[in-house]
Amino acid sequence: MDEWSVFLSPYRQAIDELKIKLKGIRQEYKLTNRSSPIEFVTARVKPVQSIIEKASKNNISYDELRKDMYDIAGVRIMCQFVDDIMIIRDLIDKREDMRIIEERDYIKHTKESGYRSYHIIIEYPVSTVDGTVNILAEIQIRTLSMNFWATIEHSLNYKYKGEYPVEIKERLQNAADAAYQLDQEMSLIREEVQEAQKFFSKKRNI
Repeated sequence: MDEWSVFLSPYRQAIDELKIKLKGIRQEYKLTNRSSPIEFVTARVKPVQSIIEKASKNNISYDELRKDMYDIAGVRIMCQFVDDIMIIRDLIDKREDMRIIEERDYIKHTKESGYRSYHIIIEYPVSTVDGTVNILAEIQIRTLSMNFWATIEHSLNYKYKGEYPVEIKERLQNAADAAYQLDQEMSLIREEVQEAQKFFSKKRNI
């Protein structure tokens, strides 16, 4: 386990740093009295058992994990509106402390299950006592409704191991469509919602 602790150390450092930097973006927007595209940020390092299982499934050796497994470090960014997703993507792309190396658009190209999200694989340099280690990390950007659906689907997928009963599968797909329709409707009143939130925030501070 000590070997795994050493191996995962830069990944843990990376997610701590990424959370601080992404939350810093949110704070900058608030300080300048602008609506932030970032609602909140979560992150995790993949458990060792999950790494071993995925490596076995994909024939990835321990020595190749750093370059062949992109989601050992995972960051999730939630936003209120669909349009915020590409705003966040562009903010990440402009940064000099990380580099986008791959993108997967599961919003335009929705998965069969109904899953929607925007995935970015980044290369991120971590400073260690032995020098700089470049690691891969996956950033998922999604709306609150997409995240709600994905959280429920993840639990059901764990229970059924991907083999859903027909009724459950259909209801999940219908729920995914309903969640996306909600996102579309909220986008139409985006300005009104943001103005109301600013007013509420200002009133609360007073």
